[in-house]
Parts: sequence; C-alpha cells; structure tokens
Amino acid sequence: MVDNADIKCKSPGGSRPVTCTGPSSFDLGPGYQAPIVRKVYKRRFIGVAHLALLNIVVSWDWVTYPTVPVTSAEFLGVSVNAITWLSTSTLFAYCVSAPFVFHTVERMGLRGSNIVASVLLLVGNWIRYAGTVSAVKNYGVVMFGQIVIGLAQPFCLSTPSKFSDSWFTDQGRTSATAIATLANPLGAALGQFANPYLAKIPDDLPRMVLIISIISSVASLPSLFIPSKPPTPPSAAAAVNRTPLLVAFKDIAEKRDFWLLSLPFSIYVALFNSTITLINQAVIPYGATEEEAGIAGGILIGAGLLGAAIISPLNDRFKWYTGTIRILFTITCAMYISLVFAPASSWGIWPTYLVCAILGFSSFSLVPVLLELLAELTFPHSPEIGSTISWLGGQIFGAVFIIAQSAMIAGPTGNPPYNMHKSLVFSAILSGVFLPLPLLLNLFGDPTVRQREQIHDEVITTALGTV
Repeated sequence: MVDNADIKCKSPGGSRPVTCTGPSSFDLGPGYQAPIVRKVYKRRFIGVAHLALLNIVVSWDWVTYPTVPVTSAEFLGVSVNAITWLSTSTLFAYCVSAPFVFHTVERMGLRGSNIVASVLLLVGNWIRYAGTVSAVKNYGVVMFGQIVIGLAQPFCLSTPSKFSDSWFTDQGRTSATAIATLANPLGAALGQFANPYLAKIPDDLPRMVLIISIISSVASLPSLFIPSKPPTPPSAAAAVNRTPLLVAFKDIAEKRDFWLLSLPFSIYVALFNSTITLINQAVIPYGATEEEAGIAGGILIGAGLLGAAIISPLNDRFKWYTGTIRILFTITCAMYISLVFAPASSWGIWPTYLVCAILGFSSFSLVPVLLELLAELTFPHSPEIGSTISWLGGQIFGAVFIIAQSAMIAGPTGNPPYNMHKSLVFSAILSGVFLPLPLLLNLFGDPTVRQREQIHDEVITTALGTV
C-alpha cells in the first residue's frame, strides 16, 4: 500500500523525476482506501470568464484612439501618425512588463497576476481620461495612460494556459485557453465597431474614453475574488511541483522543439497584428470604401473566432497537436501570399473578403492549439513561461513590423497612389521563411506531446505497482 503523500515518476521524454503531491493510497484488501478522486469546480468557468473579460478590455483600450484616428487627431491637436504611435507604444510597453509576469505568477499566483493587471488598467484608463477631457487635451498624458495600459496586458494575455492547466482537465484545456486568449482580438473588434459610433465628432471623444474607462473599471473588480487555483488539482499533472524559474529557463532554452514552435508563433502573431492594423490602408487605394475596409477587418476577426470555436473542442478530444499545427501554418502562409494579389483583383473587394476569412480562420485556430502544445513542450515547467516568451516576441516583432510596413507605403506617385503592395510582399516573404520551422516539429528526438496525460497514467501505474 502506498501511504506517502508524494509519488515520484519519470518525466516523459527525459530522466528528470517530477513529484505529484497529494494522497494516493491504494489497498485492495481489508481497510481499503479509495484512490484520490480528482474533481473540477464550477467556479472555473467564472475564472475563465473574468480572464476573458480582462483581455477584452485591455485590447479595447489598446485600440481606443487608432480606431477613430482623424477624430482623435483633431481633438488632441496632433497628426494622425501621432495617434498611430498611441497604439505602437502600447506594444512596446508590453515588452517592458512581460518579464515580470514570471515572478508575479510564481510569487503571487494567478490571482496576484490578475490584480496587477486590474490595477494597471484602472490607473491607465483614468490617466488617459484626464488627458482627454476638454479642459486639458494633453497628448502626453494620454500617451502615458496608454503606456500604463500596455504594461497591464501581459499579466492577463500570458496566463490563460496557466489558468486552464490549473483548473481544467485535458478534456477542456484547449477550449478554456481559446476563450481567454481569443477574447483579446475580440476586444479589438469591439473597439473597431463601437468606437466610430461613440465618437462621431471630435467633441465626442471624452465621452467615448469615459465609457471605456468605466467598462474597464467594472471588469477589473472581480480580480480580488478569483482564487489562483482550486482546492484540489483537476489532474495528477496539475499537482506536479513546478521547477524554479532559472532552472526552467535553462531547460527550455535547450529544447529545440520549443524554438521550432515559439519563433514562428511570434512571427505569425506579429504579422497578424500588422495586418489587422493596416488592412484599411491596404485595400482603400484600390477603390474600396472605408465601410468595405471595415467589413474586411470584421471578417478577419469573425472568421477567426468561428475557427477557434470549431478547432479547439476538436483538439481537446483528439489531441492532434502536431498535425493541426502543420496544416494551419501552411494555410496561413498561403493566405499571406494570396493577400499580395487580392486587393488589386479585377473582381473588386470580394477576393480580399475571401482571403481575410480563411486567414482569420486559420490564424485564430492556431493560437490555442499552439499555446497548449507550448505547455506540453515545456512541461513540467509552469505553462506561462513558454506562452509569455512567445507572446513577448509577437509584440516586439508586431511593433517593428507596423513601423516598417508603414514606411513601405507608396507615395502619391505610386500605382495606385499610397498602395501597400511592398508591405504585403514583406508579410508574404516572412511567412514563407518561417513556415518550415513548425513543419520540422518532432522530427528530432521523441515526440513531446500529451505529457500531462502521461504523468497521470504513470502516477496510477506506480501506485498500483506497489500494492
């Protein structure tokens, strides 16, 4: 009979033992003690809903001013390019605070990370509102508020995989990660659709910012009441003692498959960010109206949410990580190449709509599957380490790509004037250059997927073997 509280078993794909905490006594004779029963808690849905809400508002905050660039520029008395920098500065601010996510989650747990995000959101929103009120109109104060909001973003965007690992079984982790993560682009979509109606003229801008600030404040309050983890872990893998940060970083840095996945993840996230930011400027020079350009952006996000809603539950059931990733990366790359030619098509805006639909479907579907596989590749280290590194790369590259592609826009002598053909070619080339990396996944060494489920099986096998 096993009476010790810890069971040591070998980590899949390696010799390092991991420790699963909690009782695991088995006795098939007199005095039989039932094995530990893993359970999940309904409050996990409240937690994932709150994390999704934080990601919605932090993304909506990010696009507050760029979604009404002319109105914002007129009200604040600056150029449209200065308004674009309000968005870009948020991406750079993300890069500054992202490294602190590791320490915060390790020391304070998920609840602490959410509280930090909420405090920064509250402070940032009300600072920029102070800079927007009619009596002030201070662009510098608005910029500072945007930077504070940017500092908040990694504390809620990098943690969904950690939350799903702590609260959900393998039958729901990908879907939970998808809900919390893809809420981020949903927030950007809400901003794109709602902000033009909230600020039709420059004098409406303070009211728009006030409404968004109130919504963000309300969304931040539940952070005080959502615990970091359930009373008992949902699986044996969730009970594994995680390694210290420095040990984890050293081990992850030596994992070839991690970089084969993390690097293209960062590049494709950056390409998507630049595409959604610049899609209007890509199609309008070819005769599309602002309304048609807005529809293209809406299709990009709408099809993406649909794709994630379909692919995530399927992945939860079948666990076909590697095959799904290879297929979706290939489709996404093909769509970036197609986007080079779609805006200039003689068929008008419709080819762009089709390309945006497929691009959004494949890109959004990739994200939760990628994050779950990153958690597998970095196991038994804490899941937020791999996701934070990858998201950090996406934000850095995204900011750089937006600046670079904006500089590639043709001048008034272009054919047509101000077209973005070179910028789209830039995206296509980068997507093609990094496509081979995920295709090489698991070709070196043993496959490293479904490790958390294997840990559960090994715990049971170890316990039964000692009876």
